[in-house]
Parts: sequence; structure tokens; C-alpha cells
Amino acid sequence: MIVRPVRSADLPALIELARSAGAGLTTLPASEERLAQRVAWAEKAFHGEVSAADADYLFVLEDEAGKVIGISAIASAVGLREPWYNYRVGLTVSASRELKIHREIPTLFLANDLTGNSELCSLFLHADHRSGLNGRLLSKARLLFIAEFRNLFSDKVIAELRGISDGNGQSPFWESLGRHFFKMEFSQADYLTGVGSKAFIAQLMPKFPLYTCFLSQAARDVIGRAHPDSEPALSMLKAEGFIHQGYVDIFDAGPAVAAETAKIRAVRDSQLLVLAVGTPGDNATPYLVHNRKREECRITVAPARVASGTLVVSPQTAKRLQLVVGAQVRAVELSP
Repeated sequence: MIVRPVRSADLPALIELARSAGAGLTTLPASEERLAQRVAWAEKAFHGEVSAADADYLFVLEDEAGKVIGISAIASAVGLREPWYNYRVGLTVSASRELKIHREIPTLFLANDLTGNSELCSLFLHADHRSGLNGRLLSKARLLFIAEFRNLFSDKVIAELRGISDGNGQSPFWESLGRHFFKMEFSQADYLTGVGSKAFIAQLMPKFPLYTCFLSQAARDVIGRAHPDSEPALSMLKAEGFIHQGYVDIFDAGPAVAAETAKIRAVRDSQLLVLAVGTPGDNATPYLVHNRKREECRITVAPARVASGTLVVSPQTAKRLQLVVGAQVRAVELSP
């Protein structure tokens, strides 16, 4: 398996993946026009032809037969072109000593606090391939790319996780809150934000704080919770140092997690090593390995061992990376 930059030839496979993703994956809309534009911008980003405000590094996971089976991305800096909205979960205290009443009520504040941060987004792996190390490779490859090209990204990295919705794409949070202001289905509002039409959020969403006690119990129960399909991704991010700091998605209330870039485990612990080809050994550790290229970036996971400043891998791994013995690579153990 190889993670590499997207190419225009991948567009049909991306559309197929987007259609299988269902509702809730905002940054991967099943729109051929939108995806074609995104691929074009991603190609420009990998060639260094766009500013941070427009840089969208879109990766695909390719199997041994060359088939695209997954997608993930990094947005260099969110909210610099279009406003970036979240709810910040706060607390309002109401108290009366005379009446002996003390109430603590969670409150939602519409905020743009995460503007300018880099974002891990658009993570999706085809259901038939969610096994082995595929998911971890697809997700964590982005962190190794950030480590290699640190100057392209912000000092803080965020990730929004898909919130709770049922098999029909119905979100309890949306039904209790968003529907009253937008008068449209959750899937439609979600799609509009995915294709870049975000102005309606500012126009229609109430600006004053929202008291969660006015929401249904079902809506309150899903605030800050990730969709079951996103739980493995959330666990991986937490293991890398990401934490939930009280921000949630305005549509489905899925959690937004964040970490200081320099303190992300895969960024902090990655090493520059010289590639060596040999026998890693039966007890070799799975390593994420990056060929240190940008336009021709290739990242894989494979058994390897570190020895005297070299990374010993199998001939097949070197071939996947399109590197020869003596080339420099960036590597880090796959798991903490």
C-alpha cells in the first residue's frame, strides 16, 4: 500500500469513494465538478503554486494493483478565504442564594476561534479495505508529510470528526437545532458547506449563545461525540496527542480535536535516516516511511529496523518508495 498525492486520473475513483461515504463527510461531497476543482487545486498545492489560504494537500491510498481505495487530506490554513465556524461549548451559571438555586447550563457559542489552523480532513477508507494497517497508514501519513514540510503548515493542527447520524443520515442535533433556522435537510446543508457555499451559515445561524437545555435529550446526548465509523480515527488522533478542547461542528455536533504541531507524536519523533535494503527481521517494528519528496511523495508502512543511522527495509519497500539504497528517508514508528 502507498499513500501518494492525488492526480487528475484519480477523479472517477474519488467520485465512487465520495458516493459510498454517505452523509456527514462534509469535505468529500459527491460532486464531480467540486471534486475536479479540488483535485486541480491539490495538484497546484503539491507543486507549490498556491498560498497557504488555498493549499489543499489531497492524498490517496493505492493498493498493490494501483487501485485507489482511500483518501485523506490536509488543509494548510482554514478560514482564510471562507469563514470557519464551530460551536464552542461553554458554561452559564445561574444562581440565587435566596431561592437556594444553582444551575450550570452548557451553552453553545458560535465561534471562528480555529481560523488559521491546519486541518486534517477528508479521511475515508473503502469499507472492503478497513483491515490491517490500512487505516493507520492513510491517516498518519499526513502527519509524516507535515513533519517533512513543517514550514507549509500552522503551529496548531485540528481535525473535525463526523458527528452522530443514523442509517438514514438523520442527525439528532440538526433536527433539534439547525432545522429550525435553515429549513432544509441535514444532508443538503452538509453538502452545501462541502462545495464551498458557507455564507448562508452567517446569514441564518443565530449569533447569540444557545442554551443546550432547550435542545432535545437526543441532541444533548450527541454533543461532542464522534460517529461510530469515526471512532478508530479519533482513537488514533488521541494517541498522537490530539485532545478535545470544547469545539464541535455546528451541524452534527461532532468533536473538533487539536494539537500543537511540534508536539504531535509522529512529528516530534520522526527521524531522518539513510535507506538500507536487507532483512528487517522477524521482530521488526512497523514504520511509516516517507521518501521526502513533495510532488512525487510516496509514504508507506512496512517492517523496518533502525541501525547506525540507517533504516533497514525489504527490497519491496524500497521499490514502493521508488528509492535506491543510500537515499534519505523520514521515518517514525507507526504506533506510540
